[in-house]
Amino acid sequence: MSSYYVADDGYAPIRLTPAVRWLIGVNVVIYFLQVTAVGTPDMERWLGFAAHDITRQWWTIFTYMFVHAGFWHLAFNMIALWAFGPKVERAWGSGAFVRYYLLCGLGGWLAHLLVSHDSLLVGASAAIFGVMLAYAVRWPNDEFLLWWVVPVKAKWLVACLALFNLVVGVYTLGSADAGGGTAYFAHLGGLAAGWLYLHTPPAQAFERFRQRVAAAPEISDEPPRAVPRTLPRPRHEVDEIVAKSKAAVLRQRLAPNSPAPSPAPTSAEPAGGQQLDFVLDKISRQGLDSLTLDERRILEEMSRRLRRG
Repeated sequence: MSSYYVADDGYAPIRLTPAVRWLIGVNVVIYFLQVTAVGTPDMERWLGFAAHDITRQWWTIFTYMFVHAGFWHLAFNMIALWAFGPKVERAWGSGAFVRYYLLCGLGGWLAHLLVSHDSLLVGASAAIFGVMLAYAVRWPNDEFLLWWVVPVKAKWLVACLALFNLVVGVYTLGSADAGGGTAYFAHLGGLAAGWLYLHTPPAQAFERFRQRVAAAPEISDEPPRAVPRTLPRPRHEVDEIVAKSKAAVLRQRLAPNSPAPSPAPTSAEPAGGQQLDFVLDKISRQGLDSLTLDERRILEEMSRRLRRG
């Protein structure tokens, strides 16, 4: 498995998340204890699950998934957890991810208990198979570079692994070595537990709720502001209107027999042709915002006449 997966938007690096980092750390530390001070056989017997010791060593129902039979057993499991786990944890949250991980591990223990009564069960494979299933259900078309060479979609990778474990598990069922020591049915038990969890009504309702929340637009913390009815004109447009208005007034004064403007005067304004002069002088002295509604109407009427002319 490579350190990159191919999503819909191209290659993306895999970044470890808190729960995945802790799970990998715990597994590595326990394996270090296996091969150093404590010793491999004692650690495997003390933490691994054996059906005949279930009443005396009940904790092995949980601890079996943190002890491994060898370096490559540990390495393959941790690489798979590193490749598939972070994206699932980011989507669900650390708490939900850890609960799902342990549930799939318990599913592997139950399947092993029902099928095999003599062999010792160790390894995180059942829990990790459940994580891989969750990834394939959520992002089926993401591609992984298998062995850094072959691109494989997540849905086909998980389907092939499930089929392989089923075929080999059935073929080796009842054999003396129980499939060479590999708990194939425990892997299938992890897949089954994950599938049941993902298809139960609470999990489906939570996923629908999470998708609705993720799709909702984010609401800003900034307090709402009043929206003006009309946007203010740019300064250059106002200056252009004032200049054209002044030019038109000047032409009317110089032209013989030019009719005076006819807007009705208000009590606060002079009458006749001086209305526009009054408005323009007021803009020059106090600015455009100081105009009354009638004065704005006079200015806009002159602007329309200029545009038509």
